[in-house]
Amino acid sequence: MSPEVAEPSPPLPAAVEPALTGLADASWPRRVFAYAIFPVAFFGALLITYACFQEGRAPALATLPGIAFGTLMVILGEWVQPRSALWSKSYGDTPTDLKHVLFSQLLPPPLVELALKATAGVAAVLIAERLGRGLWPVGIPFVLQVALAAVIGEFGQYWWHRLCHESLWFWRFHVTHHSAPRLWWLNAARFHPLDTVFSYTLTILPLILLGCPPEVVAMMATFTAVHGVFQHANIDLRLGPLNWIFSMAELHRWHHSRTLSDANTNYGANIIFWDIVFGTRHLPKDRVHPPADVGFLGDTAFPTTYVGQLWTPFRWGALLVELDQAARSTADTTDAQGVEDAAPASTATE
Repeated sequence: MSPEVAEPSPPLPAAVEPALTGLADASWPRRVFAYAIFPVAFFGALLITYACFQEGRAPALATLPGIAFGTLMVILGEWVQPRSALWSKSYGDTPTDLKHVLFSQLLPPPLVELALKATAGVAAVLIAERLGRGLWPVGIPFVLQVALAAVIGEFGQYWWHRLCHESLWFWRFHVTHHSAPRLWWLNAARFHPLDTVFSYTLTILPLILLGCPPEVVAMMATFTAVHGVFQHANIDLRLGPLNWIFSMAELHRWHHSRTLSDANTNYGANIIFWDIVFGTRHLPKDRVHPPADVGFLGDTAFPTTYVGQLWTPFRWGALLVELDQAARSTADTTDAQGVEDAAPASTATE
């Protein structure tokens, strides 16, 4: 997150900070649910997709039942065991998030993949013909091919995501994602279409060049979709050791913090591998819960409509001024409240 835009902001007042309950004193069904919901839904979705492959369904269509199952499990989980009362409230953000699902997430990837297959796909065939064999290790077990695709595909995505946070110029493409007033399953799709295009291109291009089979690419689609809604879900869950494999909710919530040292971490979209390699994995042991107040300083000036968010990269200079003014106004208000709270009662009431 660019330091010029998003400096740390004060925590929510205690009166509105939600009760983020731990699991130490929770009932055993609550504890079981917290640890079971992700592996059951995630791996269940992958198994459903694999079963559709075995039935002979086209890779693109084989992903749909698994993604539907995983998404429904997340929606159920938010209802049964929500993490934060603040994130269960509506802030008028649902219409914007729905438009992001339709126009920012469902539309760009197929178009990008079609264009890349018509160009990079030809290059992959030529490379295979020159070498006498394909570059992709089709002989290894399918599950290892999926794991390899995740590691290779995430490398470019990791650096794109990190660049967007560490460069003010590139932050314009990614800031929309951090404008969400809460974390819940639907805003997993809140990305500017250009952010989606750049990120997906860097993910899928090396796989196409290496000749990755369509079934593996399709399985990664299920992986990404289900993991994404879980990553942003308002569910009180735990992953335990799986936090060293997946870039899931317990890690990603720190990434949405207003505090810069927390937000500029955990860049992985699906796996945390490259964050471990480059030292950006962040799961502090001295703080049990990441803040429920997400966003960035000055975000009250950020457009809340889909069309308004589409224009943000193209009016970046003016928007930065508006964000700065909003940030200063918030800081002044906070300082004034702090002075009043610190004053003696007789003075504060005069």
